[in-house]
Amino acid sequence: MSFGQQFAYSKTKEQDIAIMLAAEVQVGTENCSNLMDPYMFKRNNEGIHIINLAKTWEKLMVAARIIAAIPNPSDVLVSSSYSIRSL
Repeated sequence: MSFGQQFAYSKTKEQDIAIMLAAEVQVGTENCSNLMDPYMFKRNNEGIHIINLAKTWEKLMVAARIIAAIPNPSDVLVSSSYSIRSL
């Protein structure tokens, strides 16, 4: 069994990416730093960066592997933020 199949949410990478597409994970923002540039697929007509889901999936699998390796699940803390600045 390959790494991706072992840790994937569904049975294949393609199914996982389809789920991410349905959730619109690929839609980024107008701003893109130089550090994020390698993870961008392209920029649409409105100037919004589109995130490369294949690279995102690979990084998620690495994170899942790291988290799964922690012996005590209560030692895991996941934090996320999404801020929208109002004009």
